[in-house]
Amino acid sequence: MAVASSFSSVLPAPSLSLTSPRRLARQGPTTKSLSVPLAIRCAAAATATAASTPPRRPIPPPKLVRCPALDRHAARASRVRFARKLLTLLLSKPRRFLPVRVLRRCRRFLGLPRDRPMLPMVLRYPALFRLFQAPTSSPLSPTLSTLAVKLTPAAEVLAADLAALRGGAAVAPALAGKIHRLLLMTPRRSIPVNKLAHLAPDLGLAMDFRATLCPRHPDIFNLVNTSRGHAVQLTEPPPPSPPPLPPLRPAAPADRLMDRPRRFPNLPLRRGLNLRRAHRDYLLRFHSLPEVSPFEQLDESAGIDMLERRACAVVREVLAMTVEKRTLVDHLTHFRKDFGLPNRLHALLVRHPEMFYVSVKGVRHSVFLVEAFDDDGRLLVEDEMLVGRDKLEELVREGKRMRRAKKKGVLALDGDSDDDGDDEVAEEVSPLEVVDEFGDLFEDGAIGEDWEDVSNVVGGEGDEESDAESDAIEEFWVKKAVAEGLVESGTEQDIW
Repeated sequence: MAVASSFSSVLPAPSLSLTSPRRLARQGPTTKSLSVPLAIRCAAAATATAASTPPRRPIPPPKLVRCPALDRHAARASRVRFARKLLTLLLSKPRRFLPVRVLRRCRRFLGLPRDRPMLPMVLRYPALFRLFQAPTSSPLSPTLSTLAVKLTPAAEVLAADLAALRGGAAVAPALAGKIHRLLLMTPRRSIPVNKLAHLAPDLGLAMDFRATLCPRHPDIFNLVNTSRGHAVQLTEPPPPSPPPLPPLRPAAPADRLMDRPRRFPNLPLRRGLNLRRAHRDYLLRFHSLPEVSPFEQLDESAGIDMLERRACAVVREVLAMTVEKRTLVDHLTHFRKDFGLPNRLHALLVRHPEMFYVSVKGVRHSVFLVEAFDDDGRLLVEDEMLVGRDKLEELVREGKRMRRAKKKGVLALDGDSDDDGDDEVAEEVSPLEVVDEFGDLFEDGAIGEDWEDVSNVVGGEGDEESDAESDAIEEFWVKKAVAEGLVESGTEQDIW
């Protein structure tokens, strides 16, 4: 017993921590010291993994690939631009004529620079316009202040045919339906008249659609006075919304042996268009999104992709309603706030070449609906109002043949080309004051295609009447026109 007691006094007492190894592992200094380096190593590994993963690169700016077939349409419209605008001005007057002294103040609307005379441009279209002299002046000494421009009988017939076509039982409801669709795409269900006038010629509407078309359909829309001026607004309760316009391009025939879904998604592109891989992948993801109706407003919480999806649907709906399935990009920018379109609308149109094509031919950029044309640039579905454009171009070609025949002394061939670079003149676009003399046409800004306002600045730098050099040039062309027998004598009905 003594030996046992001696051994017990020499051996150390057992530690209490050995009886609870879990508590020791949780509170021991070794484990706590190892947890901090382990957390650092995990954080460093996560950072290295995130750094090794390449970030999602933005879509490269798309390259605008030219389409010669559609560029020819834009150049074709640019050649008759001056004739179309002058025809718009003359048709706005009750007696279908304008004095030259008044017409010279319409340079900005007609797209003529200051250094270009007015009378030579008018004389370029003898099948559409002609000069006549007021009977109150001496017929032996006509001056610039006594001349006026009026329509030829062929132009009068063209205007009467278009008016009868627009008022027909088949076309008038369709024109009203176009305004109905435009109003449905706006959250306020109303559009100012001065904005709607920019798209009116492209839609096939008459210049005086506010007085001729709107009163005939009081069950669909009516004219109201708003803080933004006169506007066209849907009636209450509004008529039912129509479905979006169907695709204009027919479905491709099934040329596969087995009727089964494609293994990879297909992106239909026009002939000759090749896209970068990143751009193609973006378009494939874009078209995989759910369909959006242009007549439905999205919530504020909608994503950017869905907002762009609806913007493309709105632009597609507008272009499908136009006569030529094209319009100017500037015309669409007037409806950015009304339709909810992005500020960078031009970039959106270029980013979607499978739906739209932007042409830089002409004075201003044009946008085409790709699905409405075949690979050769021909319209798949022709509008009834295209007859007006074709007749106008025929009269322009007829006038060119008349000028060539008079210059050469022989009859011009029917196959002569109507390409003329002089018809494409620079246009100055700027908001100016509206003159009372053009109240029939320019009231509330509703003045037609490219219907910018007309300057009435007196005594300023832009006053054409006070420019002696310009007056001298115009007087020279007056004498030349009289010498060539291009000025007719006026009648009692021509007095203004």
